[in-house]
Amino acid sequence: MTHNTVSYESRNRVAIITINRPEKMNAISPAVGEALRSALQRLNDSDDGAGIITGAGERAFSAGADLDDSTEMYPFIPGVGITVDKPIVAAVNGLCIGGALVLVQFCDLAVMAEDAWFSYPEAKIGFTGGLITSLAARIPHKIAMELILVGDQMSAQRAYEVGLVNRVVPREQLMETAMEFAGKLAANAPLVMQTLKRPTPDR
Repeated sequence: MTHNTVSYESRNRVAIITINRPEKMNAISPAVGEALRSALQRLNDSDDGAGIITGAGERAFSAGADLDDSTEMYPFIPGVGITVDKPIVAAVNGLCIGGALVLVQFCDLAVMAEDAWFSYPEAKIGFTGGLITSLAARIPHKIAMELILVGDQMSAQRAYEVGLVNRVVPREQLMETAMEFAGKLAANAPLVMQTLKRPTPDR
């Protein structure tokens, strides 16, 4: 299935969800947000056992919110605005900015191209939705604060070193590595995966 802004491909019980707006560096408009939410709902309702989220083209996973046509991020963030019981792997193929970093943050695993990078410049532009603050519970506090308060770029290698991503690979190996992870996840016991993903009071 392909929408104008987001595509969904099922391959060997893995859903490949692609933000498909490369001419705008996959910036997230209301249409993209709605299509992402629909794709995640389809994943949750399908026979696919795991999902991959990535961006079309070579330049960007996503430049974050479309500043010319902005939208709320939380409705399509897994575990925040939509329940997704299936594990999700982020395949970060290029720059990943602002709200797109939030999306990666709430995926279960992440693979990153070695020339990709993260940035959260919201303190510089004067706007934030606030979801990024939970990053401090996922990586060391001071490093999270540097990323989200200073707003400088974080390289793929640095993201790996601090535990924000699971693998950094050459660009040509990105989807292969993401598919390898997702295939293993899809083969696992679904009810156990669902239980382990579900938040509990102590985590």
